[in-house]
Amino acid sequence: MTDRPLLGFTIGDPAGAGPEICIKALNKPEITQICRPILYGDEKVIRRAMKIVPPRMELLRIPSPADYQDGYMNLISLDNMPDAWDYGKVQAVCGKAAFEFIVRAVEDAKARKIEGVVTGPINKEAMNAAGIHYSGMTEIFADLTGTKDYAMLLTGGPLKVIHVNTHVSMKEAIERIKKDRVLRVIRLAHQAMRELGIEKPRIAVAGLNAHAGENGLFGDEELKEVIPAIEAARQEGMEVTGPVPPDTVFLKAVNGMFDIVVAMYHDQGHIPLKLLDFMGGVNVTVGIPILRTSVDHGTVFGKAGKGTADESSMIKAIELAVQFAKNRR
Repeated sequence: MTDRPLLGFTIGDPAGAGPEICIKALNKPEITQICRPILYGDEKVIRRAMKIVPPRMELLRIPSPADYQDGYMNLISLDNMPDAWDYGKVQAVCGKAAFEFIVRAVEDAKARKIEGVVTGPINKEAMNAAGIHYSGMTEIFADLTGTKDYAMLLTGGPLKVIHVNTHVSMKEAIERIKKDRVLRVIRLAHQAMRELGIEKPRIAVAGLNAHAGENGLFGDEELKEVIPAIEAARQEGMEVTGPVPPDTVFLKAVNGMFDIVVAMYHDQGHIPLKLLDFMGGVNVTVGIPILRTSVDHGTVFGKAGKGTADESSMIKAIELAVQFAKNRR
């Protein structure tokens, strides 16, 4: 029993496919064999999803994680949804509920009642319509845990990527390329890879500019900020290569030369990873004091309520959470 981590699964936006892919994942015996899952959501939402994706286990409402019971689909219900809502539409009530599911799960993780949180997809437009203003879930988890030094790590297929910048404009992303931030992300990459069992991680740092700046010919950010960060990381004993031209660094990582790539901005890291493994990608928030993994796709409004959404990313997010949880022990 104790070998299987106790994990909280937030079901995501009720109007999306999150509740369905949670049930689909729990329908696989291999998932309940590796962890003890608890859904965080609303009973009305789950029961509606159960009509679309029949579960193999009976639903059991529990008041707290300590009341988990094997053989059931355990649910902590916030009862924060109305009796009716529409699938596949942006609705403030759904955005508010999805945020509240996350808040409750984070509270339980901070109190060590659960060992980690696996999140279903949210809709930022719906949250903003409810007056909850965040640029993404990474920022939500950082705020709820009071964390300043954090980063988004993506895994998919043979590739792992961590980002210096994520949800900001390109102009702001460039302005944020500073030695201290790059060094902090290199440290977070090193820490995350060690938690995945790699004792001496091989870290590649992508350049920001074409050809990694070509010694200042195409921009001086590498000379002024990136290279000093790499040198500082090496002085701390980390194995870091770079800056590597961004048009080749991901291929080198896929071919086994590096364990993880530090990307300078959102699309630089997201595009190669999603090209390799779009529906199997996993999002990890590193640097925060609790464990959090997530599907790396949106609410899939087009498939919500139809039972056809792919649960592959959720399954991989669960498997990665289990790996992190056991290594953190």
